Amino acid sequence: MKHGTSTVAQPPADSRPPGASPRVRELRTVSDAGAGAAPAAADAVFPAVAFDGVVKDFGSMRALHGLDLTIRPGERVALLGRNGAGKSTSVGLLLGLDEPTSGTVHLFGASPAAAVRAGRIGAMLQDSKPVPRVTVRELVSFVAGAYPKPMAVDESLDLAGLTDLAGRRADRLSGGQAQRVAFAVALAGDPDLLVLDEPTAALDVQARQAFWQSMRSLTDRGKTVLFSTHYLEEADRNADRIVVIDRGRLVADGSSAEIKRTVGAGTVSFDLPTAPLPESLTSLPGVLSVEIAGGRVRLRTSDPDGTVSRLPQMVSLRGLEVSAAGLEDAFLSLTARPLTVSSTEQGAAEVSMNSPQAGA
Repeated sequence: MKHGTSTVAQPPADSRPPGASPRVRELRTVSDAGAGAAPAAADAVFPAVAFDGVVKDFGSMRALHGLDLTIRPGERVALLGRNGAGKSTSVGLLLGLDEPTSGTVHLFGASPAAAVRAGRIGAMLQDSKPVPRVTVRELVSFVAGAYPKPMAVDESLDLAGLTDLAGRRADRLSGGQAQRVAFAVALAGDPDLLVLDEPTAALDVQARQAFWQSMRSLTDRGKTVLFSTHYLEEADRNADRIVVIDRGRLVADGSSAEIKRTVGAGTVSFDLPTAPLPESLTSLPGVLSVEIAGGRVRLRTSDPDGTVSRLPQMVSLRGLEVSAAGLEDAFLSLTARPLTVSSTEQGAAEVSMNSPQAGA
């Protein structure tokens, strides 16, 4: 795996970056890092991403409250959160676009600015705009020329599904095609860490499948991928780990299966009957919410067995289905839970929820 031209020296066995938490020292190997190829020695010492007690204030508004997060080389990590949860703030700090109020951020043991200068980071953000009067190949080639050890332009185009569009003008593409150009630009420097914000927005089903296949091929080569998305089913299928941030705090971190188990809930659904539904469905054992859509009634419940045992007494059932909790159920439960914060933090936490500066 490529290391760019970073001048960060490999530390002795008992050292760690200045200000890094002891958790960084625990990650000397990545044999348990999932499906990634074994990284080189320098990356085996330091994690790809390390947030240590990161606080970020915008004046009186607190967007992040002591965030601790470690991502190992070779992982595909989904970053989830509601609008205003602190995701965009975290990404901005990671890319060196802003500085934490307190705490530290390290990428491969170096500062974000140093990692970016070394060409180790590639980013695909939502606010990218097409460059006029240049072809796709010309744009990707120009960006690649700014990096010390770029990826071959043809490889970038192939991974982004743009080989057949290489001669087209970048500003005359559809929304989904422009999204793939942004991906190719993020790949141009052959980065060790890819940071992707809503990467499959505007892509059709076939293009999404091709995109995630490319992501798997990159992490198989030891690259690290951090992506934020509102498509929870994509996070469920494609992430090794899922990190959930809410109100500037990390509220969950684990595999999709582990996060689903924290909810302990399931879903009971059935065809909408012709007779009016009784309002007392919410009084059934374990029922947390009732949703009606597409001719189906969906009950989210913490006690599926208890719900089903009492349900026939209230409605005529057809098409009954019982399923375990999904990632959406877990996400809604985690982000609906009240947080315990100190009185001094309470005001800043409430303000940052509504602050446009606090990030999505």
